[in-house]
Amino acid sequence: MSYGPRGTGTQPSRRSRAVTAGTFMLSWAALLWFLTALDGSSGLIVSEYGIQPRETDELADIFPAAFLHFGWDHVAANTLPLVIFGFLAAVRGLGRFVGVVLVIIVTSGLGVWLTAPDGTNTAGASGVVFGLFGYLLVRGFVERDALDITVGITVLLLYGSILWGVLPTTSGVSWQGHLFGLIGGVIAAFWLRRTPPRRRPAPYGAGPSPWS
Repeated sequence: MSYGPRGTGTQPSRRSRAVTAGTFMLSWAALLWFLTALDGSSGLIVSEYGIQPRETDELADIFPAAFLHFGWDHVAANTLPLVIFGFLAAVRGLGRFVGVVLVIIVTSGLGVWLTAPDGTNTAGASGVVFGLFGYLLVRGFVERDALDITVGITVLLLYGSILWGVLPTTSGVSWQGHLFGLIGGVIAAFWLRRTPPRRRPAPYGAGPSPWS
């Protein structure tokens, strides 16, 4: 067993976490574009693995549906906010980020499955985008972290207009996926919040004397 310089233990550096988060999100974006190209103009894959509401065998499609899109315009609209929000969330730790995304996908997908109109087929990463947006908004307040609060406020000021997407104002857009994705992000912020380290009790006699 050996010792290194203080602060250089198993905790990755900020730069290392940023590189990992950036690489992960760019790879995710590349996967979305690859799947869109693979589906081509036929749309057979998204038709097969999109979410069709209230059909029991469609529950398994909750996960693949989050990675499929209805053409180039659809995937392009989701890519930039996904990469930005994902990077800001993943830079705190990739393991917890994966848990956050899973909570969002399940919540958004189940919400669509339960509430989307009959005869519709829903797919796309926008549920994850709204979920990460909600997660970033509340994470700092849940964990009482000043830097994360600043990040959340900045994200709200720059991208707050996307909240209109949770309202049924645009035909052909799954506001249900957006709304339940947002809810999933808030749930993840509370459920997967960082646990503060326990304080060790001071050794007996180390503190001030109660008689002083």
